[in-house]
Amino acid sequence: MPRELGLIGATAIAVRAVLDPARRREDVRVRAIAASTPERAEAFRAEHGLPVAHADYRSLVRDEGIDTVYVSLHNSAHARWAAEAARAGKHVVVEKPLCLGRREAHALRRAAGDAGVHVVEAVITTGHPWQAAVRELVASRELGELTGISSHIAFDLPPGAGYRFRPELGGGAFHDTASYWLDAVQAVVGLGGATASGHSEFSGPNGVDLEFDAALRLPSGVRAELRASLVGPYRADHEFRFTGGKARLRNFLRPAAGPFPVNLVLQRDGGAREVRSFPAVSYYDAQFDRIMALLARPARPDDAVVERITVLESAYLNALERCARTGRAEA
Repeated sequence: MPRELGLIGATAIAVRAVLDPARRREDVRVRAIAASTPERAEAFRAEHGLPVAHADYRSLVRDEGIDTVYVSLHNSAHARWAAEAARAGKHVVVEKPLCLGRREAHALRRAAGDAGVHVVEAVITTGHPWQAAVRELVASRELGELTGISSHIAFDLPPGAGYRFRPELGGGAFHDTASYWLDAVQAVVGLGGATASGHSEFSGPNGVDLEFDAALRLPSGVRAELRASLVGPYRADHEFRFTGGKARLRNFLRPAAGPFPVNLVLQRDGGAREVRSFPAVSYYDAQFDRIMALLARPARPDDAVVERITVLESAYLNALERCARTGRAEA
């Protein structure tokens, strides 16, 4: 029997992350959609040829013909509807970030455990071979000891572009980009014992963070930094610094647009340069396959996502506190 999916949110990301990959498989069917209004749900159903349009989110969650729910709403709504779906006995896949705070993350972990279901945060970069390659660089000390990680992620969005310019809905540069940064740091060196800080002036429309700087200090002494922006120019880079050189990933989000290769560029002190290329892959296809395989296995508590959300909240709250205290971002 095919897995039957329901979509909460009539969004473009639902098309890229679920509908398109599902059409390439025979063991998965997208059964239903629920949107902010019944009319929007029906329009989405008709456009994409889905069997059912539900009147509201709760109706979809209660649909006994669905075993898995995909949530792509504004960030502040993720936790509520993920929890409701889990309590209804559905597996849940949630667009990053899973939620906005550690209490919500722990509540979702409990709800998943009580129901015996998976609750999965969808971060498209998770599991790409470049992560294992950088881990091996660290373990082998090929470039020496890892000393720092720097990520620069920027999008050039028009003012007022949906929830991203509304902080009460979980918008802002940090919540829009931090999952990619935290996923990379956790995959390479882990987040255990990290101390987080954040800096922003929160000077955008509605007090949103158009730009945000975050930093982690890890017990090993490694410092991981993020520069995030919603006002461009576009950039998506990771740099891993070692005592004997550095490794760079330029435009690591390019496979979000379709099958593209990713290059890891090693620059050794002294001038030697090496490019290690990874085969072309579509992030969304790979993510869908990875998550479908995960859902086929017995559910287990996901401590890694709780760790990521805890760090995310800590950095964001630190920035809010510093801005409130000084009236500006601190250097």
